[in-house]
Amino acid sequence: MRILVVFAHPLDDSYAAALRDSIVETLKANGHTVDLCELYKEGFDPILSAHERRTYRDTSANFKAVSDQVQRLRQAEGAIFVFPSWWYGMPAILKGYFDRVWLPGVAFEFGPQAIRPLLSSIRLFGVVTTTGAPEWFTRIYMGNPSRKVLMRGLARLLVAPRAERFWLALYGMENANLEKRSSFIEQVKSRVSRIRA
Repeated sequence: MRILVVFAHPLDDSYAAALRDSIVETLKANGHTVDLCELYKEGFDPILSAHERRTYRDTSANFKAVSDQVQRLRQAEGAIFVFPSWWYGMPAILKGYFDRVWLPGVAFEFGPQAIRPLLSSIRLFGVVTTTGAPEWFTRIYMGNPSRKVLMRGLARLLVAPRAERFWLALYGMENANLEKRSSFIEQVKSRVSRIRA
């Protein structure tokens, strides 16, 4: 399977980078083709320009500023997003990636009452993230905003109907010791190794 791994963290020596490396290595070891998209390293601009907003519904022109990213998304059979949760949500650069790349004519089209999905070639949708807050606070008090956006809004509505989906989160990252962090990496590797070809 050709898998787009989207990584959103500015530091290459971060725990998020260790998760990225574990995912990429495990995918390759299991025969998958990996397209690693490192948003910070590639200098991705998350800002939706005035022109892009004006042409948002024009499917013949709305993707021109991000045509390379659109091509990578269209070629993908799977997508895994690796990022830390900051202020209970995804980093701004990743939100900007969805705003600018998952466009009408690319990820969906507008229908009379709802949107119609266009990414039926994506048969895998995965998320690997960390949060500083503990799980009870993130899930119960805050309602786990990133999980709702990604797993309900995108994974359920825009990709193949029977796509394989997973959400893996290390909660309470601020207080996670080395053993807990190592255990989570092993959990991620185990889940990624079960991805179907």
